[in-house]
Amino acid sequence: MYSGTIDRRTKAAWPWLLAACVAAACGGDAESPLEADAMIDAALPGTCDDGHSHSHSHSHGSSNCADSGVAMPDAGDGGYDWQLPRGFPEPPVPADNPMTESKVELGRHLFYDKRLSDNQTQSCASCHKQERAFADELAVGLGSTGQPHTRGSMSLANVAYSPTLTWANPLMTTLEKQARVPLFGDAPVELGLKSIMQLEARIGAIPRYQELFAMAFPGEAQPVTMLNIERAIASFERSLISGNSAFDRYYLGGDESALSESAKRGMVFVTTNEDHRFECNHCHSQPTFSDHYSYAGQPEQLPQYHQTGLYDIDGRGGYPAPNTGTHELTEKPSDMGMFKAPTLRNIALTAPYMHDGSIATLSEVIDHYAKGGRARVRGRTDPLLQPVLITEQEKADIIAFLESLTDQEFITNPKFSDPWQSSK
Repeated sequence: MYSGTIDRRTKAAWPWLLAACVAAACGGDAESPLEADAMIDAALPGTCDDGHSHSHSHSHGSSNCADSGVAMPDAGDGGYDWQLPRGFPEPPVPADNPMTESKVELGRHLFYDKRLSDNQTQSCASCHKQERAFADELAVGLGSTGQPHTRGSMSLANVAYSPTLTWANPLMTTLEKQARVPLFGDAPVELGLKSIMQLEARIGAIPRYQELFAMAFPGEAQPVTMLNIERAIASFERSLISGNSAFDRYYLGGDESALSESAKRGMVFVTTNEDHRFECNHCHSQPTFSDHYSYAGQPEQLPQYHQTGLYDIDGRGGYPAPNTGTHELTEKPSDMGMFKAPTLRNIALTAPYMHDGSIATLSEVIDHYAKGGRARVRGRTDPLLQPVLITEQEKADIIAFLESLTDQEFITNPKFSDPWQSSK
């Protein structure tokens, strides 16, 4: 596939750079969550990217190239400047919810607002903290009523690129649809809201929101609707792009001093196949360091899930209920223990690890994979996972590289922070 003249860094970057090149070429009033669900259309991606750091978008239902000749739907305030990191193609966005600055700002307010929980004690940010790369420090989530969840909160970094959401739900394909789960879900209770009318009335009575909704959804007589709440939260979540770590400054920025020698050695283990003991890049590929990745204009692909030998409670690779992976939905034996590979970006900030927080440290995660899975079952565990010998120095190198994926700008950026703090 590669000629001998392509250096190691270019080989590892090839899928990422190809994706960027392809990308460069190119009022609801429902009274229930189910009614609102029917109003959300499937995403119709198709955008252009300038190949560097900025991509100004007016709509995502069709190409936003200046000479496309395609009519654009109303984007509210004129569009959105993605300010994409180097090498990142433009994310897919639903045609009926184009990105705008005012919609993202409204979504930021909603994301941090505890009035979105029934007892007004939690917000989205309670489980998705900026300083933790929009994850948290708990093994499993804890809802507004104190009910523990069965899985940990996933990082929202680069969630715009994820074709399906949550740990193991191939049917959850849009951020708009997913927003309803924490708001209204009762198994488990997260924010615990009881009705759409309750939320609309509570939010609609706040003067600041009256102004923000009018700006985000101009021309709508009554813009404070459940559908628009979902659209705004989803827009803010799509804006959470992380790609300015020490690794990025070294890898594409050319800053040789950005990575330690240890991290550079670890990078070879994680991002290439030069050492065939390690197969990390099959499931954690660039730019998001996950294989659960799509970009605007990309043909639809089947989502990938993996059984990583975490449990074997029955001698056949069984996982403890209800955490059985995609099997929970499909009930297919072959789907037992199948979960999405999470991003490695900012991974040093998101301990504990795995879907249930059952592994405490990165060192223990590496030990798990070096064993080919702590509960490896032939024919069930992903065949890429094979027992390997690894030295303490190699482990330290891999950890140094994983730590280099922390994006300090992302976790401190004021445009992603709590807007209500400044008004207190």
